[in-house]
Amino acid sequence: MSCPVFPKPAKNKASLWKVFFTKRHSWLDALYERSYGMKMGEYKLPGLTLYMVNQPELVRKVMVQNMASFPKNRLLGDILEPLLGESIFTTNGEQWQKQRNMLDPAFKHARVQQVFGLMQSAAGDMMERLKTHRPGQDIDPEMTFVTADIIFRTIMSARLNTEQANRILDAFILFQAESPKLALKKMFRLPGFMQRGASERKRMAAAKEIRGTIEDIIRPRYQQAEAARAGCPNAREALEQQQDILSSLLLTTDANTGQPFNFDEIVDQISMLFLAGHETTASSLTWSLYLLASHPQVQQDAFNEVSQVLAEQPMSVEALRKMVLVRDVFREALRLYPPVGFLSRECAHATEMRNKNMKAGSSVMISPWLIHRHQDYWHNPHQFDPYRFTSKQLKTPLSKSYLPFGAGPRVCIGAAFAQQESSLILASILQHYHISMPQGFEPQPVGRLTIRSENGLQLHLTPRKQQTA
Repeated sequence: MSCPVFPKPAKNKASLWKVFFTKRHSWLDALYERSYGMKMGEYKLPGLTLYMVNQPELVRKVMVQNMASFPKNRLLGDILEPLLGESIFTTNGEQWQKQRNMLDPAFKHARVQQVFGLMQSAAGDMMERLKTHRPGQDIDPEMTFVTADIIFRTIMSARLNTEQANRILDAFILFQAESPKLALKKMFRLPGFMQRGASERKRMAAAKEIRGTIEDIIRPRYQQAEAARAGCPNAREALEQQQDILSSLLLTTDANTGQPFNFDEIVDQISMLFLAGHETTASSLTWSLYLLASHPQVQQDAFNEVSQVLAEQPMSVEALRKMVLVRDVFREALRLYPPVGFLSRECAHATEMRNKNMKAGSSVMISPWLIHRHQDYWHNPHQFDPYRFTSKQLKTPLSKSYLPFGAGPRVCIGAAFAQQESSLILASILQHYHISMPQGFEPQPVGRLTIRSENGLQLHLTPRKQQTA
């Protein structure tokens, strides 16, 4: 298998000021050759020491065994708070545990299967839009649209129209572009007045735009839930008839207090689900299509698999389970281009790792991007090989070296949702189109909140019947 694109690392570590002035465009630019072979690295910033932890045993210590000693980094919470509020993505301790316990029932396996029809409806609309796809057109906006549409339908039973989509997706692009700038200013401990300014005002306005749209959709449903709690039988019946995830969140209560989520808490959690549910999956789907387009034999094998399965039964959850290669193409895309390249934690108290004395408050970074490309953990780590997952020749168990959804108690709550959704979208496209790229085009990976292609992904989508003819 050939080696897909990734930014060529610098030979040596960049100076602090070079990082600040030239690398804030993308954190991938700050990596250097040694980054891809280290087990643990130390990086000193003004007022902050950052530790990069890539050794599986230490990763397990941070994310599984001693999770309470390594809470989510407060810096991350500060950056995402305008959009996500106090959601499970950023909270810690008892607050996080309460939220997770209340969210878990909405993402049980049965519930994910239950919303399949809503996913399929959104995928069908995507296929209609793809009929107007021009040769060489960027497919990334469509992947962003369809994953956002699926989130709106499955979580809130709201179909995303073009006007809404353009407004909130443009706002999120702006929020994502401006957030790394603020993060770097905070990491360099710049004074507050230097953290504010035009960039921060644009970022805050973008977050307000997204949350406002979500609030408008949730408010009437929340009022319906309040009526149900007040004893109105028709309101409760109407809520229970809804097949979406929001109905489950509105009806659930804290096991200790008996209290439901209040309105702001619901908006926080739905905003988190929107961010995690559409942006990360859209990124991975775009990279999956790039990998299929640049590896024709894998694409042909995946098409054959889809054709064989769908010749025996219609598209369904059961049919998707049989599409092993389609699933593994997505899994390999998650390995090579994990949507969240760094998982940020901090030391709650002083500790020691690999003979390094880590002070309380130090930042700890777990990097799926580096771990997934580490030669000690993977055969040919930079190469695309979706067959590796069924070859039984993995260098290390996936539980140690594969963490696109995180690990431990804080593993992504929507992992099963994302895999079902992605298999459906990839299978639908493979069933009807041959995928290729314009000659000479090459995507350019950049690392911000997620790993995206800065120049999008230009694709030719040739209808299968036309290709056969």
